[in-house]
Amino acid sequence: MQAFTSEQISQFRKETPGTDQIIHLNNAGAALMPELVKASIDQFLTAEYLAGGYETAADQRAGLDAFYSAVAKLLNTASSNIAFLGNATDAYNKALSCIPFEKGDVILTSLNDYSSNQIAFLQLKKLRGVKIVFSQDLPTGGLDPVDMIQKMEFYQPKLVAVTHVPTNSGLIQEAAQIGRACQDRGIYFLLDACQSAGQLVLDVKALGCDFLSATTRKFLRGPRGTGFLYVSNRVLNAKLSPLFLDLHSAAWNEDDQYTPREDAKRFELWEKPYALMFGAAKAIEYANNIGLDRIEQQVKYLSDYLRASLSSLPKVRVLDQGIEKAGLVTFTMAGQDPVQLQQQLRKQGINTSHTTLAYNRYDMKAKQADWLLRLSPHYYNTLAELDRTLEFIAQL
Repeated sequence: MQAFTSEQISQFRKETPGTDQIIHLNNAGAALMPELVKASIDQFLTAEYLAGGYETAADQRAGLDAFYSAVAKLLNTASSNIAFLGNATDAYNKALSCIPFEKGDVILTSLNDYSSNQIAFLQLKKLRGVKIVFSQDLPTGGLDPVDMIQKMEFYQPKLVAVTHVPTNSGLIQEAAQIGRACQDRGIYFLLDACQSAGQLVLDVKALGCDFLSATTRKFLRGPRGTGFLYVSNRVLNAKLSPLFLDLHSAAWNEDDQYTPREDAKRFELWEKPYALMFGAAKAIEYANNIGLDRIEQQVKYLSDYLRASLSSLPKVRVLDQGIEKAGLVTFTMAGQDPVQLQQQLRKQGINTSHTTLAYNRYDMKAKQADWLLRLSPHYYNTLAELDRTLEFIAQL
C-alpha cells in the first residue's frame, strides 16, 4: 500500500526540480536534492563570498548546530552522540580506528559487508594481527543471527561489524538482535547504515549499536561530502578516541598532555565544508518532517513493484535475497553488458547504477553473477516512471 497520495507525491516532485528532467532510480548512489537544500547551500556560499568564511560560520552557528539535532532526531538519540564526517567510509574508519585492537583480537562480520569495510578489516589484519571471522548466511540470504551469536560466544570478538543494507542487494540484515547480543556480552557493535539511513526507520536504542555510520547523499537527499557517525555513551565513557585528533576534537592542556572532548565531536576535525553541512541539516530536517515510517513504507512499495515486474521478464534474473527487502532492486540480464545497459538507460533519461565482483566478492560469487544492475527508487518516484523503465528493459 502506498504511503502518500498522488497530491503529496506531486508536491515532493514540485520541490525536486530534477524530477522534471530525468527518471532518477539511483537514489542508493546519490538522490536528487530538494530545492530548499540547494537554496540553503547557495545562501551560505553567498554569505561566505560577501562576508568571509569564519564570519559566516559564526553568524550561522544555529543553522550548523541544527545538523546535530536533526541527526539525533533521525536516530532517536542526543546531539552529543553525533559527529559530522565527510562521508560514510570516513565515519566508519574513524570508528574502527578507536578500537584498541591487539594481535589475535577478532572482528566478527558478515559475508555481505561492504567492500571498503572488508578492505579495512584486511588492513587491520596486516597491521595489528587481528583475525576476521564471518558468520554464515541464512538460506534465504543475509547473516544468520543464531550462527553469529554462537560465534560471539566461541571467539569473544573485540568488535562485531554489520552492514545493515548491502550496496549490492535489496537485503536488510538483522541488526537489533545482534546489537542486544553484543550489549549483553560487552562487545562493541559497529553498524554500517550507509544505505539504510533515509529509507528505513533507525533507532539506535533499539538497534543496540555503539557506532552507526552513514552518508546524507543517498536516501537522505543531502549534498555529497557530508555524513555522520553516531557514538554511544559506552564508547564516550570508555574514553575511546580516533587515531588522530586536532584542536577541535581535543584540548592541549599541558606541554605534554591533551584531553579529548567529552562528546562525539571528538571524532570530528575543526575544518568542515560548512555550506554543505548547512544544506545537509536542511535535508535531514526535510526527511524528519515527512516521517521515516512513511518513507520506508513508500520505498518498499515501489521496490516490491519493481521486483515483481522484473521477475516476469524471461532474460532477467532478480538477485535480491532476504526475508525483508529494502529499496535496492538488483538484477542481471542475459546477453547484456552492464556498462552498455546503464548507458542505454541513461540515453532514455533513466538513471541507474551497476556493481561488479569488486563490490562484494563473497555475495556475487554465491549468486554466480559477474555484475548486477541496481534500481533504487525513492518516495518521489511514480509508478509511471517505473513502468517506463520496465518497458524499456523488456524491449532489450
